[in-house]
Amino acid sequence: MKKQKATIHDIAEKLEITASTVSRALNNHPRISEATKKKVLKVAKQLNYQPNHIASALRSGKSRLIGVIVPTANRNFFSSVIRGIEEIANNLDYKIVISQSYDEFEKEAQTVETLLNARVDGVIASIGKTTENFEHFEKIIQKGIPLVLFDRVSNDLEVSQVVIDDFLGAYQTVEHLIKNGARRIVHFTSSQRINIYKERKRGYEEALKDHGIELDPDLIINSKMQLEDGRQMTEELLKNGVKFDAIFSSSDYSIMGAMQVLKEHGFKIPQDVKLAGFGNEPFTSFTEPAITTVDQKSIPMGKITAETFFELLNNDKPDPVAKRTILKPELIIRGSSS
Repeated sequence: MKKQKATIHDIAEKLEITASTVSRALNNHPRISEATKKKVLKVAKQLNYQPNHIASALRSGKSRLIGVIVPTANRNFFSSVIRGIEEIANNLDYKIVISQSYDEFEKEAQTVETLLNARVDGVIASIGKTTENFEHFEKIIQKGIPLVLFDRVSNDLEVSQVVIDDFLGAYQTVEHLIKNGARRIVHFTSSQRINIYKERKRGYEEALKDHGIELDPDLIINSKMQLEDGRQMTEELLKNGVKFDAIFSSSDYSIMGAMQVLKEHGFKIPQDVKLAGFGNEPFTSFTEPAITTVDQKSIPMGKITAETFFELLNNDKPDPVAKRTILKPELIIRGSSS
């Protein structure tokens, strides 16, 4: 037989007190004596009592849980954003539930449903690359639950957003490559439905235009932006005899793949080809040469995202105005480009 979970009634029976007293003691109610609280906590530990957050949320209307959806948690950028969110949330006695979409639409939609069923007080999310339908996010909005998007956002959703100026970061990077002699600059990008890639591509194009360099569509290549994609795209460029003297990637991972292939083919960096990425992943400072990249201010982004969320949570207005916060990126110039 499956062992039944302990309840507050089990604790109450053992201590010969009421269930309501147990409940108040577990919630640190000021009217319950410290001696009673200690006895309740001791018995709760003995019985391995686990609070039912959903039942508690139904009673109080607050779960003190925030759902956080990221494409993947093993990237330094997303883990740092999560750290920033958690710092603010923990200070306000809130906990976060982290879910990964793995850039899969179905997984993202299912996660939203799970979080809503868990009665979270709100959702913070970064949209997956394959997401084209936003009905699952619309469902959050319709329920009147706070939703804040960060980094990968969509203009199709009227919600608060926290992003960096991807256009500026890309523009400054490409301008830096041009000022260091580059003229045939390849751009690695991804789905233009995702705002970050759209804006970084726009920054790339505008920098070329402002410096009198004609745009060559053949130098713009789409992929999933992983390390292996960077390797494959660079191999194809070399195989097809495409002339280029620099690569600007919207991802540090794909620029790392490019660096590996170029070295394998005997290219000198930055003398033959200059390289620049985006994201300031830790490994970019350990390569030889170190990789020029754009810092996305991940921890400040996480903190501001959380602060924006709590502003919404504490806003009594029926239709709060969506707030868009844009952080300034920082170009970090290293040996791969100059």
